[in-house]
Amino acid sequence: MTDVNRRLDRLVRQRQASARVPALAAALHRADRPLWSCAVGQTGNDTPLDGHTRFRIGSITKTFTAVLVLQCRDDGLLDLDDPIGKHLDLPEHRELTVARLLSHTAGLQREPHGDVWDSLRVPDVDQLLADLARAERVLPPGRRFHYSNLGVALLGHAVGRLRGGTWAEVLADRILRPLGLTDTGVEPGERAATGYLVDAYSDHARPEPPTDFGAVGPAAQLWGTAGDLARWAAFLVDPASVDPAGAVLRPETLAEMRWPRTVTDEASWAAGFGLGLILLPRGDRVTHVGHDGAMPGFLASAYGRRGGSGTPAATGCAVLASSGTASEIMDLSHELMTTAVREDPVDIVPWRPGEPAPEAYRGLLGRWWGEGNEYVFGWHDGALTARGADDPAGKPPAVFAPLPDRPDVLRTVSGREVGEVLRLTRDTDGTVVRMHWATYRFTRLQETFDGYDFRA
Repeated sequence: MTDVNRRLDRLVRQRQASARVPALAAALHRADRPLWSCAVGQTGNDTPLDGHTRFRIGSITKTFTAVLVLQCRDDGLLDLDDPIGKHLDLPEHRELTVARLLSHTAGLQREPHGDVWDSLRVPDVDQLLADLARAERVLPPGRRFHYSNLGVALLGHAVGRLRGGTWAEVLADRILRPLGLTDTGVEPGERAATGYLVDAYSDHARPEPPTDFGAVGPAAQLWGTAGDLARWAAFLVDPASVDPAGAVLRPETLAEMRWPRTVTDEASWAAGFGLGLILLPRGDRVTHVGHDGAMPGFLASAYGRRGGSGTPAATGCAVLASSGTASEIMDLSHELMTTAVREDPVDIVPWRPGEPAPEAYRGLLGRWWGEGNEYVFGWHDGALTARGADDPAGKPPAVFAPLPDRPDVLRTVSGREVGEVLRLTRDTDGTVVRMHWATYRFTRLQETFDGYDFRA
């Protein structure tokens, strides 16, 4: 065992003891190292606690449902701006859009009609849809973040109907099998830990009743192992490494899901929400992407890490606990990833000389001025790039790609002004003398905004 793995083990063992968790399992996935895992405690039944022990993962289920929705969008079965009533026969709230339900900005009440968390009696699909006539819209659509299990459940059943099966069948066919998540499913299986309520004032732990969340399953039903969930978290941040063939979802679509649609707290801006994904900024251009989960007797956390110096490809971590009261474990996945990257960063790849810029672009490399500010244009990794002269070292540059058959018009494909075009203007000898980026003029010398023909 390496020194880093010993530190990770110790973090898990410390947290299991301090949070008083009957069974705690953690796993860390990264592309450049073997899977690390640690399990501490006992399952509470006659099965051993190991890498195949399943835990209830609660709302982490929502990230799977969100991917299923985006698969349908990419396949042309729905549009994110579609009203949910286009895909489900609903008595009320038909106009709420898919995107707002995914980002929890539709304003729909949190739970299905009735006191489901008191009775633990959950409606079937037909009853869930019929009961929408008695469900409230507690906020105007688009007003702010308001978490809704009900909204995600509707999306899951829409996916099932669009694919001609149940949500669970589509999930197994289109995510679990392609990614090899063999220890994840809607049932606990034969190797599940028992979930507990740990008494606040003694060492007694009482088992929670088994629950099946039926029609609310797309929001909270799944069971899984720490290893499976760490791999899933890695997929959410780096699908090109985990799923290089794109069998589950295109990297561009995952990037769209990770883009923040709202903040969860308008005062602190400490967390954002994309399309089904929680986004946690960690400083130094690092973001942790994933979800937490809570069900009777269980808490769970699964996040992937993006950005920053030293972060390996496909870094994801999951922490699963058999206690519904051990809130101290919810930060552990973030601590484990931070520790692993700090003490065992990705290996540094040596720089090697590359091919020169194409002749058509060599003359424009170097410093340009736009809006009174200085920019540096270069040729790196086979593409034209630009960055502000004063940009911090870790800030990614803008990257351009020429339009087909129009080499002097390039599209910004990432970074600043993504989507906008860069137009080159050449002198009679072919020298680039001026550029326009998102219509702003760029020149070799610093200039004012004069010289425009405002009559044109």
